[in-house]
Amino acid sequence: MALPVSELLDTSVVSGGGLVEPRVIDLSPQHQRQRRVNYAAKRLVDMIFVTGLDQAEAERRFRATETLAPGGLQTLGAAETVPPPPAVLTDPAARRVTVTWDDPAFGPPVVGHAIAAPGYGGIVLGTATRPAFEPAAIARAGFEVGRAWPKGDAGEVETPPDLADAAARFLAASPGVYGVMVATPDRVLLERYGAGGGPGVMTPSWSVTKAITATLIGRLVHEGWLGSIHDPAPAPLWRDPRGIHRLITIDHLMRMRSGLGFPMVNGAGGTRGGFENGEVYCEGEDAFVAAQRASVLTVPGAVYRYINTGINVLGAIIRDRIEARGLPYHQTVYGLLADRIGMASYQHSADIAGNFVASGSGFATLRDYTRFGLFLLQDGVWAGERLLPEGWVDQVMRPSHTGSAYAASMRSNADAQFPGLPRDAAWATGASGQRVFVLQRARVVMTVTNETDHLQDLAALDALGVAAMAAASSGAGGPGCLRAAAP
Repeated sequence: MALPVSELLDTSVVSGGGLVEPRVIDLSPQHQRQRRVNYAAKRLVDMIFVTGLDQAEAERRFRATETLAPGGLQTLGAAETVPPPPAVLTDPAARRVTVTWDDPAFGPPVVGHAIAAPGYGGIVLGTATRPAFEPAAIARAGFEVGRAWPKGDAGEVETPPDLADAAARFLAASPGVYGVMVATPDRVLLERYGAGGGPGVMTPSWSVTKAITATLIGRLVHEGWLGSIHDPAPAPLWRDPRGIHRLITIDHLMRMRSGLGFPMVNGAGGTRGGFENGEVYCEGEDAFVAAQRASVLTVPGAVYRYINTGINVLGAIIRDRIEARGLPYHQTVYGLLADRIGMASYQHSADIAGNFVASGSGFATLRDYTRFGLFLLQDGVWAGERLLPEGWVDQVMRPSHTGSAYAASMRSNADAQFPGLPRDAAWATGASGQRVFVLQRARVVMTVTNETDHLQDLAALDALGVAAMAAASSGAGGPGCLRAAAP
């Protein structure tokens, strides 16, 4: 029987949810200043209460121009070079930072808050004073004390002289580096730390987290919770079959080819389309809902545009698939990956609604980032157990589209950014120079953690990678190096 016209116009009859209500970004000066204040609170709470820097050092390292306005296809957007807001109040008992920008010439004071709940990283609250969820303690798998590398940290490291010299040159020319590590699946060849770093220090990942999110997608495929990554992305808000979002696949989201963007309204009432790259770290909002409410501005699959939106849609899919099975969301995210491969220090940052932000701002020690790289190096096999589909890592590390060297939430060396490394090298990378290199031919991982505005000497980093490959291929290190635990 044909449906009445009134019911044909009711999207709930078809989908139970209807089409997506677009999210509009406010580019007014007032909102942009609020974003900068929120971002300042987020970064300071990260550095003080997650990484463990004192407030003076955290303020010294703070990058004031990180909050970019969304840009077009060819640009990232303009950043105003303004100083960080001057009034910073910390509350150690509540693990809270409040930032106030009081500029009478601009208007009333602008205030932003952030907290760091254990296990949830730094949470942007914005104008709110508390999150919209209860950050309850998360049961995590403990670290295996006394076990040999890579399941544990037992053993001594003997670094070959050429590798030690290359590391010294890199660190001397890159004063902002927290630490650098080189390891194979059975031994550590190098572990060095700079100012503020150390074996137990948890430093930010920024977009290294994108590779972790993509790996969680691989875990869901392996477990049978997702089908092909070339199917339409099963985002909770994209279930209406008439919606343009149904043209977006999981692979499009992973490879920054979703076409997602936002209409933006400036203070004068003008509107244009743009592509964000920082909203999730500046807004006290539900990041997963905001990402799913993005508009489709270009044909899905046609254009590479690096944004956080698509990766946070992946985060929404991960949460939906976990909760559809009646499992606890936060504990299961860690149990699927980080806890399975011994990344005991790793923690995601949550948003105000309790979602683990999928695009960036996770935290871990240098050793745990390296464990993640080793997991990828071994094609998703850990301690003899396969945790990813066979061939998954090759798939996500290779660029499959022309126009960029970007792969699936990782960067490849197809454009010879590091000329000394093979073209098939790939790395998870973060905004402040964090990198986890996976050098498959040499069977070695090289990890760099960094956070400050100090630039790295990329030529020296390239030379360090060459030395790392040489050390791994020669079997350097000897019996004193950290050795692999028995499966």
